[in-house]
Amino acid sequence: MSADQPPSAFSPSGEEAITRSIDVASTPSAQRFGSSDFSEFYEIERTTETIINGNFKRIALQFPDELLHDSVPVYRLLKHRVGDGHDLYVLADTSYGSCCVDEVAAQHVEADLVVHYGHACNSKTSRLPVVYVFGRKPIDVQDCIGELTRLIANIADVTDSSETTKKSFLIRHDVAYTYQAGDIVQRLRDETSAPILFNATPTWVDPAPAQAVLDSKTNNDATQETTASPNSTESPAVDEEHTTIIYIGEESLTLTNLLMTHSSSVNEMLATRVGGTNKLLMRRFAAVQKARDADVFGILVGTLGVASYLPLISHLRKILAKAQKKSYTISVGKLNPAKLGNFMEIECFVLAACPENSVIDAKEFFRPIITPYELEVALQAEGTWSGRYVLDFGRLIAEYASADADRKNDDDRDPDQPTFSLITGKYRHARRFGALDPQPDDSNTSPNAVVLRNQDGTISTLSDSAAAMYLQSRSYQGLDARVGADAPGILEQGRSGIARGYSDDHR
Repeated sequence: MSADQPPSAFSPSGEEAITRSIDVASTPSAQRFGSSDFSEFYEIERTTETIINGNFKRIALQFPDELLHDSVPVYRLLKHRVGDGHDLYVLADTSYGSCCVDEVAAQHVEADLVVHYGHACNSKTSRLPVVYVFGRKPIDVQDCIGELTRLIANIADVTDSSETTKKSFLIRHDVAYTYQAGDIVQRLRDETSAPILFNATPTWVDPAPAQAVLDSKTNNDATQETTASPNSTESPAVDEEHTTIIYIGEESLTLTNLLMTHSSSVNEMLATRVGGTNKLLMRRFAAVQKARDADVFGILVGTLGVASYLPLISHLRKILAKAQKKSYTISVGKLNPAKLGNFMEIECFVLAACPENSVIDAKEFFRPIITPYELEVALQAEGTWSGRYVLDFGRLIAEYASADADRKNDDDRDPDQPTFSLITGKYRHARRFGALDPQPDDSNTSPNAVVLRNQDGTISTLSDSAAAMYLQSRSYQGLDARVGADAPGILEQGRSGIARGYSDDHR
């Protein structure tokens, strides 16, 4: 082929990838605003005052993918108002979920403040202060109050005849309605005589050490926890028997987690949504049964911004070691089946992430992915799950510590006793890793633990290595080194050029 001829289909120039047009579906958050609406939507004035009054020098602006198209105009407006002496940086790609504050990326530019735009899970941070700009979804306040008043009246009429205690109503909402939530609650209290509970969503959060978050959970300090995380799925303790939760918002992970964690208190218009949550709980129960049969676990680090993620990982390692299970800690960023498919020796994954990203209900993954609470259920005796669900890190660790004394009686069980698997329908013997009382006597060592190390006949012992034992069970174990068996090859000049057209391709 001459130099004047166009390249073949096997070596394209790359022009098609640049000139190809794609269709992008418009979303409500991607609609353009006027100049005044734009500044109001992104709360430019409030953000500017916070930066100047706090004398912050390096500010990270974190945008989700659906709002990234407005990052440049927001940057220009803020830069024009704050002036020199304040450096702004746009975080265009989050390390994990976009609802969490990406403190790792912010620390790459040595930021001393993060401005988080869009939907947020309100998880407590441990390093940097955060300004939340939730956006402003349109809502008809008068119509909303009318619907809520009728709903509360209907629920009150049903419960008055059957209960002596007056029922309270806790208002929860999507964070995008924060700008109108206070007005709605105040007018709702004027319209009805029922007790209305409400926790204002903070737009400014100071960092807190992980231990402080855990201590607040242990001491059951409702006031401190309400201020720290009022819109999370685990914010303040609710008397589910005498409280009905009313959620204002669209279909979202927040609503799903709210239904799972407070299944007996949530009241909503669509009964089909509750049925969908029940099916989700059934699938979670099936994942727990698979976790019961697993002996090798992978702890997935799904967040680096939640304050108590390090104590949680230590907690997971502790309970797995106590159950004599093998665990590996893995940080892979955003999850996909291709990444987790590289760890075939792991039989079950445990995801340590914020409440809104903890429940992975995807069928394309090769291994089940469970939450830390589901792991605790799987490691207990059969039939111990009552349908209760916990997603909050601090609450999970505090409850386990308080109930640890009750579990000491379980240590008397025979570790060699077989367990019945609901997945296979057979009895199974669990593999044990990391013996609690290691003995120097190796007479009981498994024959699979002794392997051939190299061709010289050297033997090595696999001490509690699940990965090495899995490698020995594979038919293909990698290339054979053949050290000393073959003569060394002759060095030759390699090819030159680029992959799409080496210099010797067309000779």
